[in-house]
Amino acid sequence: MVSLADNDRVLNGRPAGCPHAFCGCEASLYRFGRIIPQLNLASNWRRFPRAAPAPGMAAVRSGHVMILQQHLDGNVWFAHDGNSGGHVTREHAVSIAGYTIVDPSAAR
Repeated sequence: MVSLADNDRVLNGRPAGCPHAFCGCEASLYRFGRIIPQLNLASNWRRFPRAAPAPGMAAVRSGHVMILQQHLDGNVWFAHDGNSGGHVTREHAVSIAGYTIVDPSAAR
């Protein structure tokens, strides 16, 4: 793990067994501890029920998904964010403006 300014952290690259576009796969590994192939496609996370932003919820937009960890301020959350740029997984502060928030712990 590499520490960056403002508590941003680069954790790793693409996990073994995940496709090249791996945000959904990484979110599945982080949230459920295993790869759930149907969740490799970010848009499939929208099938979970809508929720208010909270730790453990998923933030989904077209082509991307990340897991919320801690509210910082306004629309800014610290998130576990697979394939967040440069093909790495980061934990960093990110705005959730424009994202749909869903509850992955609820039945699909």
